[in-house]
Amino acid sequence: MKNIFIAMLMCCATLSVMAQQTTPQNKKVETLTMKVLGNCTQCKNRIETACEVKGIKEAVWDIDTKMLKVVYVPGKITPEAIHKLVSGVGHDTELMRASDSAYYAMPDCCLYRQNPNTHHD
Repeated sequence: MKNIFIAMLMCCATLSVMAQQTTPQNKKVETLTMKVLGNCTQCKNRIETACEVKGIKEAVWDIDTKMLKVVYVPGKITPEAIHKLVSGVGHDTELMRASDSAYYAMPDCCLYRQNPNTHHD
């Protein structure tokens, strides 16, 4: 009986170690807060949607403060890449200016360079 108990304990210990090895470790995340120019809820949607990529856990842009808060996994994406994603859809960040082609592809109400703060739909 004692041998069965010891064998069961060893089996449980082995399974426990195996479970720990196959469980993904909590990945370290960091938060980046950056200024992003835009005007309205369409801008908010565009900016946040641009951040829906691997490595970004959450992105929230505030219309009033023009601040984007991004929770991301370093090693999967860099702050520079996040700036590039946002400027790539037409929004200037504090480090990158959007190309004219991306900027002028947005609806007129979103053209913050000409019409800052036009509306907040």
